[in-house]
Amino acid sequence: MKLILPAELRVRIEDEARAAFPRECCGLIEGVRDGDTARGFALHPARNIAVQADRFEIAPEDHFAALKTVRENGHELIGCYHSHPNGKAEPSASDLQGAGEEDFLWLIASTARGHAPVVLAAFVYSAAVFLPAEVVCAVGADLVTSSGNARS
Repeated sequence: MKLILPAELRVRIEDEARAAFPRECCGLIEGVRDGDTARGFALHPARNIAVQADRFEIAPEDHFAALKTVRENGHELIGCYHSHPNGKAEPSASDLQGAGEEDFLWLIASTARGHAPVVLAAFVYSAAVFLPAEVVCAVGADLVTSSGNARS
């Protein structure tokens, strides 16, 4: 699976991850799918109502509001994003436990305190496991391919 993500959306995820530190940020990704390619068009930041700082749980009201908006736009929710403060940009055991929607994209932003680079990686949940997904950051009319590593 490949996710085409506008550069400004990637920057927004990075900014949200830094702002939420030491808690996890979270949100949903609006877009469309075409075969093995997904295109992200908008982010729907959500309140994290998880009690533990190293978990995320999207507020149901925010999830329903995002669903309503994407339907009005003729799109769908293609994935979610969240951060792993002081963690790795890979799914955790609790992420796997909370996953369930087939072919749903998961973007994970690994953050550290301060202005350290944010590492962003994408995964697709399929057949009860997370598989790596390619992130292609769209910059204007150009496309820059990323393997999920931090921007330079």
